[in-house]
Amino acid sequence: MKILVIGSGGREHALVWRLHESPLVQKLWCAPGNGGIAELAECVPVDAGDVDALVALAERLQPDLTVVGPEAPLVAGVRDKFDARGLRLIGPSQSHARLEGSKIFAKDFMTRHGIPTAACYGWFDSATEALKALDAVDWPVVVKADGLCAGKGVLVAETRAEADAFIRRLMEQHELGAGGARVLLEKALEGEELSFIVLTDGETILPMAPTRDHKRVFDGDRGPNTGGMGAYSADGMIPAELGSPILGKIVRPTIAGFRGEGLPYTGFLYFGLMLTAEGPKVLEYNCRLGDPETQALMMRMDFDLAAALNAAALRKLDAFRPKWKRGASVCVVMASGGYPGQYETGKKIEGIDAAKALPDVAVFHAGTRREAGNLLTNGGRVLGVTAAGASLEEALGKAYHAVEKIHFEGAHYRTDIGAKGIGKWRAAEVTRG
Repeated sequence: MKILVIGSGGREHALVWRLHESPLVQKLWCAPGNGGIAELAECVPVDAGDVDALVALAERLQPDLTVVGPEAPLVAGVRDKFDARGLRLIGPSQSHARLEGSKIFAKDFMTRHGIPTAACYGWFDSATEALKALDAVDWPVVVKADGLCAGKGVLVAETRAEADAFIRRLMEQHELGAGGARVLLEKALEGEELSFIVLTDGETILPMAPTRDHKRVFDGDRGPNTGGMGAYSADGMIPAELGSPILGKIVRPTIAGFRGEGLPYTGFLYFGLMLTAEGPKVLEYNCRLGDPETQALMMRMDFDLAAALNAAALRKLDAFRPKWKRGASVCVVMASGGYPGQYETGKKIEGIDAAKALPDVAVFHAGTRREAGNLLTNGGRVLGVTAAGASLEEALGKAYHAVEKIHFEGAHYRTDIGAKGIGKWRAAEVTRG
């Protein structure tokens, strides 16, 4: 197989890394790629957000399959344009990608199909209306930008002042662009968050191992939201009593809902869940793999990803049997100083080879570039240092040992990725005997 991967981040590096191991893969391209991906695939300087340029590239390269990493080209309709030219692509249509492209569309979809989610106070297309609606909410309240905001468009506001300021930043100051033109107000849910991702061909559902993301920039879940500062995956993350409700009340009704509306959903679908006392509820949908969840997933994957993607594209996923390595994996994101605010790029990165030489460790590049023989920072999230272990505690130890070997000016990272999960891991181990 010849495969084209679209994107330039840590998620795409992890995908390329796993696909590179497949005996089915003869050639890999990545558009545009990054400094790490270039070691495994031919990087092509095409903007991942330029759908027409991506179509032209695919028509020239003629890949057997194209895999889309980021959400923007999916929301812009890249799948539809590939289909029109007979090019196979893993990812949903533009219509389906509205699940992520519009929080309002997603909320309406969940309401139509009886999928458990937070109560909604309403959505608003003016700051005046949204601010007035704060008079009638319970606190804390969740303020969501309707459109794409790179993971920064949600705030759980404890006070009116916080909600007021965030709404004004979105709708009056346009801090996050067009994605903040409309906002949604929701009741805050209590519980533990979980990322649950599936691959589907429209009928069959192939669940990925569960993961947990860490959105806030600082230890203790403090500071502003980011694209994700780390993630982990481990056995026993989903209590036995919640496995059936997640699949039966959320995942299957979502897939069936689209099929019933006339067009099956195909590709990856990410369910951002809150495990509440009343059962699991959907916080958000994403129409692709998560980042940095993918980095953790690729470390635990014990099956041929190329074969799975090909089966999904051919609508033959029912014949595929996935396997996952027992134990745990952890991804720790190393970010540029100042991220998620303003940050400088062009800082020299050292120590990656020493980190990669450690057992069960992979270093996935997110924001890097190569220049004059040096590896330099080129983004807010720079690296995803990822490790696997027989236990969550072991995986964490390996990941942070690797992080300590890598250096660049201004580097910062959370020191508590997965820390809350260690006690749950130990309890699950006791239950498993």
